[in-house]
Amino acid sequence: MHIVNARLRGRSGLFRIELAHTRIAAIVAQAQELVAAADELDAAGNLVVPPFVEPHIHLDAALTAGEPNWNLSGTLFEGIELWAERKALVTHEDSKQRARKAIDMLVDHGIQHVRSHVDVTDPTLAALKALLEVREETRHLIDLQLVAFPQEGIESYANGRALMEQAVALGVDVVGGIPHFENTREQGVSSIKFLMDLAERSGCLVDVHCDETDDPHSRFLEVLAEEARVRGMGARVTASHTTAMGSYDNAYCSKLFRLLKQSQINFVSCPTESIHLQGRFDVYPKRRGLTRVAELDRAGLNVCFGQDSIVDPWYPLGNGNILRILEAGLHICHMLGFEDLQRSLDLVTDNSAKTLNLGEGYGIEVGRPGNLLILSAASDYEMLRSQGHALVSVRAGQVLMRRTPAQVVRVNASGAGR
Repeated sequence: MHIVNARLRGRSGLFRIELAHTRIAAIVAQAQELVAAADELDAAGNLVVPPFVEPHIHLDAALTAGEPNWNLSGTLFEGIELWAERKALVTHEDSKQRARKAIDMLVDHGIQHVRSHVDVTDPTLAALKALLEVREETRHLIDLQLVAFPQEGIESYANGRALMEQAVALGVDVVGGIPHFENTREQGVSSIKFLMDLAERSGCLVDVHCDETDDPHSRFLEVLAEEARVRGMGARVTASHTTAMGSYDNAYCSKLFRLLKQSQINFVSCPTESIHLQGRFDVYPKRRGLTRVAELDRAGLNVCFGQDSIVDPWYPLGNGNILRILEAGLHICHMLGFEDLQRSLDLVTDNSAKTLNLGEGYGIEVGRPGNLLILSAASDYEMLRSQGHALVSVRAGQVLMRRTPAQVVRVNASGAGR
């Protein structure tokens, strides 16, 4: 398969991309626009990019909003309580069916790499066992990383450590944590040290729900960053949410950023969910409840955007479209300056791929996997401005998804089409 008339981010002119044996075989500059042959894909001067990446979602909880009740307060903590009730009703097939439906939504929007957190504070590990099967059954659609996520804590949940170790033995890719939800600060610190030890022993990556609160005294990020720095694990470690950073004073943040740069850990922000869940204890002024995305980016740290939820106890909306999250996030984080818009797709492609440690398994370069998207616009800016879409998704050199854009027919005053 070949793609002609493609634009590539950061490069001028048009290109022909040749795919062979599931890999990118060649990238050749075109002197002029070509007429696509019957067996070629025509990018029509639009961007061709690597697949979108979903770095943070909870497939085990997807499509459970309102079961058994809706989150009326809109808080993170009511969401956790409601999920504990719904979790008691989880079955193997229920988990698989909902996860597959959510994955289909992601695939429809050009996502081919996904990191999903799976709640392991369940003595049966029912959801995890179901998602492990889904990971194998959907390899033709996505590369799925599974995180052992202790939703109700490691130290403050009965047998929390043993369940984490069992999850690793079953084959998770990533070790998680939630230190700010542990009963005490001491337990939070202990949970981080435990999960980092576990990751070091097992070779797993690390992704911690860290300081997902407006409380400026929640400062487990410094603990995680220091553990990563001392162990030399920064590239393998991700801090998700870190919304308390939006409430830290600048003097403390100045010191914290020095450590963050030394640690070189990754960051995921889930802007639509965070602005929904946080700020709930404020009257006015109300905090936005997000981490300092722009500041992290300006400091040279790797930061990306994730969806977090699709119709679950924490967030009642969602359809799998990561570009919806990107647009909202840029608005919320005050990142609509020209330079930000010109490279905005980084937040859902390259930066996310770095967070997932995809390495040479990602990107449009000769010899890399033949996984790519044809977009509906010629630049990052135009994708955002026009609220564009992935038109074609190619995986292992084969078309996985095609989208036909809606057409608008204008009519004149007499009602005749023109």
